[in-house]
Amino acid sequence: MKKKLLTTLVSVMTVMFVTAGCSVKTAKQNQNTKETEAVSTASQNSYTSIDKLKEKYDIIIIGAGGAGMTAALEAKAKGMNPVIFEKMPVAGGNTVKASSGMNASETKFEKEQGIKDSNDLFYKETLEGGKGTNDKNLLRYFVDNSASAIDWLDSIGIKLNNLTITGGMSVKRTHRPEDGSAVGQYLFNGLIKNVQEKDIPLFVNADVKEITQKDGKINGVKVLINQKDEKTIQADAVVVATGGYGANQDIIAKVRPDLKGLVTTNQPGTTGDGILMIQKLGGTTVDMDQIQVHPTVQQENSYLIGEAVRGEGAVLVTSKGKRFVNEMTTRDAVTDAINKLPEKSAYLVFDSGVKSRVKAIEQYQKMGFVLEGDSFEALAKKMNVPADQLKTTMDTWNSAVKNKKDAEFGRTTGMDKDLSGAPFYAIKIAPGIHYSMGGVKINANTEVLTEKGAPIPGLFAAGEVTGGLHGNNRIGGNSVVDIVIFGRQAGTKSAEYVKAHKAQ
Repeated sequence: MKKKLLTTLVSVMTVMFVTAGCSVKTAKQNQNTKETEAVSTASQNSYTSIDKLKEKYDIIIIGAGGAGMTAALEAKAKGMNPVIFEKMPVAGGNTVKASSGMNASETKFEKEQGIKDSNDLFYKETLEGGKGTNDKNLLRYFVDNSASAIDWLDSIGIKLNNLTITGGMSVKRTHRPEDGSAVGQYLFNGLIKNVQEKDIPLFVNADVKEITQKDGKINGVKVLINQKDEKTIQADAVVVATGGYGANQDIIAKVRPDLKGLVTTNQPGTTGDGILMIQKLGGTTVDMDQIQVHPTVQQENSYLIGEAVRGEGAVLVTSKGKRFVNEMTTRDAVTDAINKLPEKSAYLVFDSGVKSRVKAIEQYQKMGFVLEGDSFEALAKKMNVPADQLKTTMDTWNSAVKNKKDAEFGRTTGMDKDLSGAPFYAIKIAPGIHYSMGGVKINANTEVLTEKGAPIPGLFAAGEVTGGLHGNNRIGGNSVVDIVIFGRQAGTKSAEYVKAHKAQ
């Protein structure tokens, strides 16, 4: 990243943290807070009581999303005494918002269903999706360990055996819960259940403000409890799993002014604090100006409409009722196509078959996003688009599916079934800020690196707080497997570090 960009980021974040307590409040983010609270209510009474906080742990994990909880479980399995600090009032982070699924290659579920796949193909397509800029060492570790991540989840009661496809992929390697429901809430429920069963302490409203060092080695954190009591907690290692900065509109306006004003799908705690704390320790960053805009976001509620809807057959049409893009190309390409439309928005159109295969659509209906019609003409009226044109578009599409050839836009995936099952549905969407590909630089051991490439002793990181893996564009379904693969690695490698440290 350019020095000017880094300097701007650090200065903006510093001012924000001092003046606003790491909290950016907008109406839409308050809505996201309500959503997070709603989906996590069941676990609120199971968080660890503050009176059980100890002065020292083997490993401190910052952030209770998927990466943090996965790291904690692996560290515990290696004989460690880990603790998780979460600054928000509920656990889950952006993980609970994940929708489409978890990509993995050469898995037992692919083999059971006769899907031919390979790690090399997964590597190739992810590298192409990232425009060839991905960290190749991280990417190789990522694809080669994706199947074992699926197996590990299965071993702890989190089964992802329903397969679909996402943009930029050529085979069905996107793993979902058996009933086709959104992967995020299911994954979160399974992880936190395991965390609680293993008696791993998880403190919420525990906002880590500083990672401390002694003699060049990490030795703990300073954490603000319930926004009032600062505690210094010791540890031999720290794992940072705080997420990106996609909910920090002030930072985005500075580092990517072209994205200013876009809605964000991120939960409000995704404000980049882990990145700043690591930079203060000498850690370096990579690709910080690479922020992914997701093409299909319901604008009024900043709510992501998952890629599985398109993966199971939906098409995109303009306000004139016409298709305008290969819906299953990469996210950046679909976003660009939408932004070139005069209205900069479009409609997802699908049928009852897609609705039955993507359980998340039931939630979209409950939230009032979904238009419905018994025929394409009736749906067109609800959408306020020309009925004859929408009918022609859908007839053309169904013929393309039947003939396995999309002559208009060259789509080749997400065409297993046509869109002929009434009733029919539509959701109005437009692009929104979704994911930050950039972050702190790590190696395949999840060790945080300095500008010279040296590991900072005792400091590890996993998940969206890190950068490099996804290059200039993340493939849908790759973030969930990212948090599991590198969350596990962070738990394992931090445990190895602590054992070696104690042996000295």
